[in-house]
Amino acid sequence: MKLSLTMFFTVLSFLSSTMAFASLAHDGYIVKTKASHQFNKSVFNDIQKIGSEMGHFYVVKGERQAIEDLKLNSNVLYIEPNYMVKLNPIEDGHHVFTNETLADSKFKKQWGLKNTGINGGSIFAPGKKGEDINAENAWRHTRGRRDIVVAVIDTGIDHTHNDLQANLWVNQTEKDGEPGVDDDGNGYVDDVHGYDFANKDGDPMDGHGHGTHCSGVIGAVHNRAGIAGVMANVKVMGIKFLTDRGSGTTAGAIESVNYAIKAGVDVMSNSWGGGGRSEALFEAIKKANDKGIVFVAAAGNSRANNDRRNTYPANYKVDNVISVGAMNGKGKKASFSNYGDKTVHVFAPGVNILSTVKDQGYKKMSGTSMACPHVSGAVGLLLSSETNLTPAEVRERVMATAVDNGNLSKYTVSGRMDAFRMLKNTTK
Repeated sequence: MKLSLTMFFTVLSFLSSTMAFASLAHDGYIVKTKASHQFNKSVFNDIQKIGSEMGHFYVVKGERQAIEDLKLNSNVLYIEPNYMVKLNPIEDGHHVFTNETLADSKFKKQWGLKNTGINGGSIFAPGKKGEDINAENAWRHTRGRRDIVVAVIDTGIDHTHNDLQANLWVNQTEKDGEPGVDDDGNGYVDDVHGYDFANKDGDPMDGHGHGTHCSGVIGAVHNRAGIAGVMANVKVMGIKFLTDRGSGTTAGAIESVNYAIKAGVDVMSNSWGGGGRSEALFEAIKKANDKGIVFVAAAGNSRANNDRRNTYPANYKVDNVISVGAMNGKGKKASFSNYGDKTVHVFAPGVNILSTVKDQGYKKMSGTSMACPHVSGAVGLLLSSETNLTPAEVRERVMATAVDNGNLSKYTVSGRMDAFRMLKNTTK
């Protein structure tokens, strides 16, 4: 069979990718094809179409020879591993609280919103007053808007949590519709609160706790009970592609991004990472950018320099991607946080962050997973105030108004997130 120049470089690119990431776990392959391609189902173990507006995508599993033959098919645009991805490793706090335990006192423990110094550390190692996202001053400008939708792409959300319910996105057509029917015709059945791509159903209930924690940081209700989210007014959408054990695939991430695009969200919050570079996921994020959606991503928790070693999805070079590192209550880089003065756009609170978890609970967690939703919520505040900003303009505003506190300058493009300065578009 004679290879065209285009086919040659496609195969070369795939082989290079395979060799470079041979040690990275994957579950089959993602295949992008021309519309005319028909798979020979007798030679593949499994073929699943990926819902996407970016073309024709499939997850394919089969014998090695069948995959090798597929690479040479002129109707195949590219093939890449369907990488396994996971939650950014988190450090759990030792305290799990119920509503009764902390009644009305939780905001005092949210140093990421208001750092008093005492709540940003411990008795023996206090934090530094003011090293927070300046939330109280930001709320004097805006507390958000009900029509701003932030999609939390994660392990789902416990949509029964009392501190979240009033701020959760609801697909009213499906809620009022007939069970088992795609009432709104969007291709998903009974997706009342979002969708579960890990289990292929319309209930993205969180059996892990991580997605619920991130959601609380963004949008826990301001009701003088429980905690307060960065946004008092917002609609948080649950999109689950990570299992209750915290793992998923690139294909699931692509489907999640595609769902959020179709739903018309304003911000996607992504506290996960892993695997190699995926052209298919890159195309999905780029499509979100084209639709005006901001994609906030955790920088990672492996203490790595993202300038030297790419961490995905945080390192995708698309205008809507905001990569977020984690700082502690002293305003310094968290020991675990990835960094990069060229690739990590901003830092935010990410150590001992108190937020909602499943079963009506509250818990302290640490990680860039927690820093990411602080920025997602702040971006939601900005879009509540200035609705016509492009994703590139949002990212530039975040960086231009960040605080250079003297501790983070060599670790990030800008400094520490400051929601108030961002809203006022000032450096003071």
